[in-house]
Amino acid sequence: MAEEDVPRGKPVFLRRLARLLFSFAVWGALLFVPAGRLNWTRGWICLGVFLLSLAVNAVTVLRKNPELVAERWKKRKGTKPFDRVFMVLYVPTVLAMPLLAGLDAVRFGWAPLPWGTLWPGLLLQLLSIPPIAWAMATNPYLEATVRIQQDRGHKAITTGPYAIVRHPMYVGALLSWAGQPLTLGSAWACVPAGFAILLFVIRTALEDRTLRRELAGYEEYAQRTRYRLVPGLW
Repeated sequence: MAEEDVPRGKPVFLRRLARLLFSFAVWGALLFVPAGRLNWTRGWICLGVFLLSLAVNAVTVLRKNPELVAERWKKRKGTKPFDRVFMVLYVPTVLAMPLLAGLDAVRFGWAPLPWGTLWPGLLLQLLSIPPIAWAMATNPYLEATVRIQQDRGHKAITTGPYAIVRHPMYVGALLSWAGQPLTLGSAWACVPAGFAILLFVIRTALEDRTLRRELAGYEEYAQRTRYRLVPGLW
C-alpha cells in the first residue's frame, strides 16, 4: 500500500474512537438490559476489561499497523465458504453470552457462580489481551474473514507471536471466551462460551489447512512453527 493510502491522522482516530464507543455501548446493553439493573459489580468489571481490550487494540493498530485500520473490515471477494458458516454461527453466539449472563447471574439466578470464580475469569480475560494486540501489531493481513489476499500480496507472517504459534489472535480469543462467564458469575453463559471456543478450534483447523494448501511459503513456515494454538499440544 502506498504511503498516501495508509490511514493516518485525526479522521482515522475519530472513526476508531466511534467504533470503540459503539462496541462498548452495545456490549453494555447486552449485559445490563437482561440483568434489569445497573448495580452489578461483576458486569461492570467484565465491561471494563472489554473496554481495556478495545482501547489496547485500537492504540496498537494505530501506532504499529495503521494499514490494518482500513483493510480489516472491508468486504472483499474470496472469503472461504467455511468462514461464512462460521460467521453465521458466531454472531448469535456473541450476542447470547452476555444476554444469558445477565438473565442467569442477576435477574433470575438460575445457576450463579460463586464470587471466587471472578479471579480466574479476570486473569484469563487479562491474559487474552497481549496475544491479540501483538498479532494486530505484527500482521498486516489480519482481515476479519479467511481468504487468500492475492490483491494485497498476501504472504506468511513468521515473526513476533507467529514464531510461537501459527494463530496467536485465536489464542487470545479462546482465553477471553474461557474467562468471561467466570468473571460474570454465570454457569449458563458457559454454554455459548464453550460453543464459541469450539467454533474457533474448528476455524483454526480449516484456516490452517487452507493456508497450507494455497498460500505460498506457509507450508515451510508450518514446518518451523509446529503448533497452531498451544505449544507442545496442538
